[in-house]
Amino acid sequence: MSGYVVEPKYDGSACSALYEDGRLVRLATRGDGTTGEDRSHAVDRITNLPRALTRPFTGEVRGEVLFRRADYEAANEARTASGKDPYTYARSAATSAFGAETLGYPVRLTLLPYGLSGAAGLSRHSECFDRLAELGFTGMEAGLVTRCDVEGVPAAVARLSEVRAELDFDIDGAVVKVDLLAEQAALGLASRAPRWGTAFKYPADTAISVLEEVLWQVGRTGVITPRARITPTVVGGTTVTYATLHNPTDLARKGFLLGDQVTVKRAGEVIPRLEAPLVAARTGAETEIEVPELCPRCGSAIDRSQVRWRCTRGRQCGLAESIRYAASRDALDLEGMGEKIVQALTESGTVADVADLFTLTREDLLAVERLGEANTDKLLAQIEGARTQPLSRVLTALGVRMTGRSMSRRLARSFGSMAALQAATTAELEDVDGVGPERAATVREELDELAPVIAKLEAAGVTLTEQSAAAGTELPLAGQTIVVSGAVPGFTRTTANEAVERLGGRTSSSVSARTSLVVTAETTTGKAKKAADLGIAVMTPEDFAALVAEHS
Repeated sequence: MSGYVVEPKYDGSACSALYEDGRLVRLATRGDGTTGEDRSHAVDRITNLPRALTRPFTGEVRGEVLFRRADYEAANEARTASGKDPYTYARSAATSAFGAETLGYPVRLTLLPYGLSGAAGLSRHSECFDRLAELGFTGMEAGLVTRCDVEGVPAAVARLSEVRAELDFDIDGAVVKVDLLAEQAALGLASRAPRWGTAFKYPADTAISVLEEVLWQVGRTGVITPRARITPTVVGGTTVTYATLHNPTDLARKGFLLGDQVTVKRAGEVIPRLEAPLVAARTGAETEIEVPELCPRCGSAIDRSQVRWRCTRGRQCGLAESIRYAASRDALDLEGMGEKIVQALTESGTVADVADLFTLTREDLLAVERLGEANTDKLLAQIEGARTQPLSRVLTALGVRMTGRSMSRRLARSFGSMAALQAATTAELEDVDGVGPERAATVREELDELAPVIAKLEAAGVTLTEQSAAAGTELPLAGQTIVVSGAVPGFTRTTANEAVERLGGRTSSSVSARTSLVVTAETTTGKAKKAADLGIAVMTPEDFAALVAEHS
């Protein structure tokens, strides 16, 4: 090897800026490394992002969008002035501000670029920083980038850790990369990460604070969890006021008292948690934490038979949250079903479960204050379209505990219909990839509990089968591993992956020797070049969309 580059692992939101002939044409997230989401609406929020470069360039600039400290504080002031709750963490705030279509208040984000593809004449990764500067990018932290031999890597990683507290933005580790681009290409990619680079995570920052209060929250399925309110404390450059306590069993095991001095740790550099009380520092003024005898939201009994306590009313206790989750983009995708509408429908008793969404009438919706006729008709059309969503989407909407979007797709593909899934034994459920005994038992219990709602969905004409290729046709992607890179007309990242799986394929986020097909319109990205080097077939997004339409 000819050398290495050690650079910061920025703690923000990954970003891809695409340029054609020196002009910005698209801004997107890096997503899962394969498919991102368009963020062109956020261009004006990134203060140092050039719309036009100083010289012609066609290719991709990769980097991290984040808040510098002063900009984060200013964004929080603007956010609270607009009537919203303040941001809690700089990283999640950057992700939110980068992703939101509209904000209602100004923010100043910064792009710190760390990669470049499509630039001619580069032989080393370390050269890309000078090239980015030549193209007009400013605000880069090139002084934090070290080029060294293998013996110098530990010292460079340690130096970044030492200066970390002095930076005006968050980093959570260091990234070590092979410098020569030819050697990067020769080493290639593993299933989830490049073989030519690795990341070192720094130990999570810790601080000492005081436990002031324990709040008991109820989630959308009725699960009850404790949350700590602590004296505001700076942990890893972020002011923390709340921290997770996981579950009542963990709370009791650690023996916290109100008034305790506690160790606060940022788990995974994002979610703060309380590690332990400082027992030796107790003064005798500390008091016992009051554990609820009844559900803190509705006053019903609590089921304490499992580690996670649950209100005996289950989803009825968290009904509004449950319905909002069901209407979300990755479930039924009812864009017009906003928070205020859900609140009005659930409080009035018009909607008592997910199935009731499909029996809503025009009169029901017009009764919601300020909804209006045009928005009512639009929402009714969305609900009608949701009747034909595949089983995986319906499962996601039901919010079966210990499942999510990906697990719902696996269950739907494995059983094909709701009837088959409901008839499955725990042993049959365990045959599904990623389902162990605990998850199988919970899914089995949930399906039994949700049986009346599922019956109502069937009566309302909702699709309870998983979409597949047309009957009598061979699945065109059977046994193949597909990488979808970039935008596909008419598809989101989720629906493109669903289509691959529906046609018999498996999705992957990176190109490797096991990849069968890459769907991309690009020729200069790392994935496109890797596919060419390995002789992997490439399909245009338009041809992929046509293939899906042909077999639907």
